[in-house]
Amino acid sequence: MQGKQRMVRRWAPVVAGLCLLAACTKGKNSASDEAPPPAPAPTVPSGPVAPLTGLPVGPAQAGRPVLVVKIDNAPKARPQAGLVEADVVVEEEVEGGVTRFAALFHSRDGANVGPVRSARSTDILFASALNRPLFAYSGANLAFQNLIARSPVVDVGVDSFPQDYRRERDRPAPYNLLSSTAGLFSHVPPGAGPPPPLFVFGQAGEAGNAAGATPSAGVDVEFRDVILTAVQYRWDATSGTWKRNQDGRPHLDTGGVQVAPRNVVVQLVNYRNTAFRDQSGAPVPEAELVGEGEAWVFTAGKVVRGRWKKPTPEAVTEYLDASGAPVRMTPGPTWIELARPGKAAVAP
Repeated sequence: MQGKQRMVRRWAPVVAGLCLLAACTKGKNSASDEAPPPAPAPTVPSGPVAPLTGLPVGPAQAGRPVLVVKIDNAPKARPQAGLVEADVVVEEEVEGGVTRFAALFHSRDGANVGPVRSARSTDILFASALNRPLFAYSGANLAFQNLIARSPVVDVGVDSFPQDYRRERDRPAPYNLLSSTAGLFSHVPPGAGPPPPLFVFGQAGEAGNAAGATPSAGVDVEFRDVILTAVQYRWDATSGTWKRNQDGRPHLDTGGVQVAPRNVVVQLVNYRNTAFRDQSGAPVPEAELVGEGEAWVFTAGKVVRGRWKKPTPEAVTEYLDASGAPVRMTPGPTWIELARPGKAAVAP
């Protein structure tokens, strides 16, 4: 949004000048008088660019690490705070068909983020590639807690810094724990650096122009077990975003803003049983994120059917088109859906 506002301010004088020129030449019929002005060359950001969005960013944000916040998506946890401010959001299946988000904050901040919930082993598999990110969560079983302690993340969970979390009285527990990015970023350790780029972003007209790209209205994803979490993204050409619906309704944050990223990645993965169970007795799954598989990238009103590859937990996942080239996405926020094979369908 900030990038769009800067573009409007940048082009306002040009637009005004063109309007004045049109008024002054009204009534002239020669071909030279009616010739349109040359199209401007695409602009390239001259300052720092956010590695997770490809958009211009301030120096302070450019150099800081990424903050990963675990946010619940159970029905009682909605609406959430902070999702529309995140650069990247990963949706993973947890127990019983419920999903949970890992929201990555780097170029923007959220005054409220949450509700913050517990960690899963899936989180470590993608967080390990983020150059020692800050990791905010609320509890974990002993095995997962030991995994976090051994992993390349900076623990800023509620047990480590309880002063940076609060309970909201108008939400039922345990769906009422919130924090802020300002408080959590105050614990950046010396020498911490920014995350690596997770995607390849294209210049004007490049996004979506990949081998095998076809126009698409969006995608439907379901996470089904004891309950069903039904997710739908639909392309909105006016805003250039994929508007998200959930369980048949627009997915709104606490401010009433609909989730609408520039890119959506459906990463088809298998889930394995970790042999743990949650408090209800449901098995705790783990997404298999190391290896390769099918991936669909939705950008600029098109879908690119390709593959994902991640050889090690520390490696950044690659998203490749049918020719094996990296898919070029639209600069802006991206949502990643860790969907089971057969549980997602492309809308024509």
